[in-house]
Amino acid sequence: MTARTTTYSGTDFYCDVAIPDPGALDVVHEDELVLAYHHTRPFWQQHIVVVPKRHISSFTTAAVADEADLRALLSVVQRVAREVELEHGAAAVLTNLGTYQDSKHLHVHVYSGPRR
Repeated sequence: MTARTTTYSGTDFYCDVAIPDPGALDVVHEDELVLAYHHTRPFWQQHIVVVPKRHISSFTTAAVADEADLRALLSVVQRVAREVELEHGAAAVLTNLGTYQDSKHLHVHVYSGPRR
């Protein structure tokens, strides 16, 4: 089964599924620090997730030691958001915190269009 069809019930989809097997995803960007791909269960018409490959629990728990990963993450978010905006006329950038964060790994949603 690929990441698209697997029912996942853990707490860190990114460390457990996405990062170890990016071949099962529709990847937009991948380098040594960051993975960006089309969401496996999109909430919006265009929905891309950008995630640091090294585990960082949340935006609010990020520390000085995470600076290189955060800089790389934000650079990819900016590029992906620019591309979505150019192609679709608008883009939004969102991250969830606390109980809003289903997967306990920092990730950023870049999206556009109506909610599905």
